[in-house]
Amino acid sequence: MSTAFAETSRRLPRGWAHLAFQFAIWLGFYAVYQVARGAADRDVVTAFQNGEWVARTEHEFGALFEPALQRVVDTSSILVFLASYTYWLSQFAVVGIALLWVYFRHHQHFARFRNWLIGANLVGLLGYVLMPTAPPRMFPEWGFIDTLAQYSSINHDSGLISLAANPYAAMPSLHAMDAFIVGVVMAGLCKTWAAKTLWLAWPAWVAFAVMSTGNHYWLDVVAGLGIAILTGLALRHVRTLRARRA
Repeated sequence: MSTAFAETSRRLPRGWAHLAFQFAIWLGFYAVYQVARGAADRDVVTAFQNGEWVARTEHEFGALFEPALQRVVDTSSILVFLASYTYWLSQFAVVGIALLWVYFRHHQHFARFRNWLIGANLVGLLGYVLMPTAPPRMFPEWGFIDTLAQYSSINHDSGLISLAANPYAAMPSLHAMDAFIVGVVMAGLCKTWAAKTLWLAWPAWVAFAVMSTGNHYWLDVVAGLGIAILTGLALRHVRTLRARRA
């Protein structure tokens, strides 16, 4: 065994096998995601009907503000750039980096963080199967535009993205849901007030980004936040019951 390899092994909280197992868990989740994607893709008509229903519901509440939000963002190339890349990076890159940081720096909190993310995402995927929903960008008649297709070099029709992405996965917003979970956990673990403030603002910024790029309605965001909170409370209740039985 090389010196570098031995040094890396000593820095792992529970060894290489445990780290490899964590990656296997996420690969398994990705497989489940693809199954849910396939189920949603088979019912395109229902997906558009559900998307139309969400838009009409917001309109009836007098709160269909996403098109106006898009018009504001479209006036600034900087906002378009930031919102677009937040959409692409927030759900996988930022979540992955946050998981690794907690795994190595605050390992005692990792299992709860991982379980919260996985539990909430599984509930969200069930929502995709039960209620496939076309995103706002597919309804130009309501004033929406596809910001990514118009201004970004990367969009939903690009290469591997078109194969991996679920085009009818608006309800609930996993972007908003994951951002909330990551923001809460990271804010609780960071030591400086500046870092805490940035992480607490992260969910709001991601919600802004997914709505302003035409990928989610605000009702999708609310549904995602609701799932995150309820899943977190359910997991806490389970831990409490286990502690009482121990």
